[in-house]
Amino acid sequence: NFQDIVKDAVGPDKAERTIEIWFQDEGRIGQKGMLARLWARKNSRPRIACDHRYGYVYLFGAACAERMLAVGHIADRANTASMNEHLALISASVQPENHCVLVLDGAGWHKSKELEIPENITLLILPPYSPELNPMENVIQYLKQNRFANRVFKDVAEVRDACRKGWLCDSPTEIASIVNRDWATTTPTKQVVK
Repeated sequence: NFQDIVKDAVGPDKAERTIEIWFQDEGRIGQKGMLARLWARKNSRPRIACDHRYGYVYLFGAACAERMLAVGHIADRANTASMNEHLALISASVQPENHCVLVLDGAGWHKSKELEIPENITLLILPPYSPELNPMENVIQYLKQNRFANRVFKDVAEVRDACRKGWLCDSPTEIASIVNRDWATTTPTKQVVK
């Protein structure tokens, strides 16, 4: 049961505070183009430009479906320093009286000894090979297919600009619809027994 896992992760000293469930992930967006399906006239083969250069940036994103809020930042590398910056952004977005349980995968920079975890955040690292438990994976995939696919970028600066414009912070309902999961709440649902 997810509520029990959250209680165990947070511990008894923070259990009285209101818990916000956040999901976090990062994705590499680059000049080496991504292809996605598109609508076209039947029996036609539309041409899609493709790039083979390797300039890229990392888009770090986190979202809380209940608050319909998301934060993100763009980094040149996916490492501990970038993760520390991302944790600081998430921490600043958590309500002052609340505590955040941040659900994330087991990437090396998520478990680094140099990671500076703010006081109002508890990390809940998922087991290996379980992307279905992290809805931010769906957000990154959605962005890649709908905002960055079938495009050629002039340079890395244009990739960075596309990430800035493509990030969903301005669309809280869109984020909530992608990230929302019935099981990811801190209040247990009532069971009706017939």
